[in-house]
Amino acid sequence: MRTNARIEALPYLESIPMLELRQLKAFVAIAEEGYITRAAERLGMQQPPLTRMLQSLEAQLGVSLMERLPRGVRPTTAGLALLDEAREILAQAEGLADVVRRAARGERGRLAIGFTSSAALHPFVPSVLRLFRETFVGVSVVLEEAGTGELLDALVHEKLDAAFIRSPLSGTQSLQDEPILVEPMLLALPTDHPLAIDPASPLPLAALATESFVLYRRRVGLGLYDAILVACREAGFSPQVVQEAPRMTATLSLVAAGLGVSIVPASMQRLRGDGIVYRELTECQSLVAPLHLATRIGDGSAVLGRFKEMVVTAASTEA
Repeated sequence: MRTNARIEALPYLESIPMLELRQLKAFVAIAEEGYITRAAERLGMQQPPLTRMLQSLEAQLGVSLMERLPRGVRPTTAGLALLDEAREILAQAEGLADVVRRAARGERGRLAIGFTSSAALHPFVPSVLRLFRETFVGVSVVLEEAGTGELLDALVHEKLDAAFIRSPLSGTQSLQDEPILVEPMLLALPTDHPLAIDPASPLPLAALATESFVLYRRRVGLGLYDAILVACREAGFSPQVVQEAPRMTATLSLVAAGLGVSIVPASMQRLRGDGIVYRELTECQSLVAPLHLATRIGDGSAVLGRFKEMVVTAASTEA
């Protein structure tokens, strides 16, 4: 409990010149040890410089802080008031130093992560996000779902720090990407479709030549959209796209409604819905769905560095 002596001495503290932390540390050591010699040993310094430091502090404040006794010293009324304040200031300074050190190590701060709807459905993404939040509790993680084009725009304009996307980058001078993993693509079709009769049997991509396709808008799917078109052409046909959805997940609703078939990453099977059947596709080995982590080139954020390190490590165990 603090004494009334502290309150009475407050006018001294309100008018004091700027003090140094080393002065306060020295004063607290002297007050706690009761002997200047012991305080000097505690601080790892000689007694004369410590005595001069105490005298300089008293001169700055214009008050006597220590009462000299036959054996040792003890704080005066003003000294007791300063002792309370000094301890608080030193604790706050140490706390501030710890915050700065943790931020420099990437253990404290803010991280904004974006992801496409299909990327979020792959178990890797929620798993690594959960692990990061549990490991670095001092980091505030902000999440945002959007289409690939929107995520890249947000990265360029520094609204996001990183984004999980479904295709490698091309033609972006300020961004870079790290390949994380690759998964197969599956055919999604209505349950009443003739090709849904034997869902356990793989189907050649060429068998879809006469089908109506529901795809995601190119700005949303970017590389995946193009990969589907290329794979279909390699199979001998150009897909008849009758509908484009604003999100990849929305394509499944349109498929269930009977508007056509679609080709989606295998992890989207986790988004179970009535009226949809999935089948493996053959004769299209190049038709895969990659997962990449996009970031800004030259971003030296320590927090982002920690996150990228965790993503790469987790991906290596996933492979």
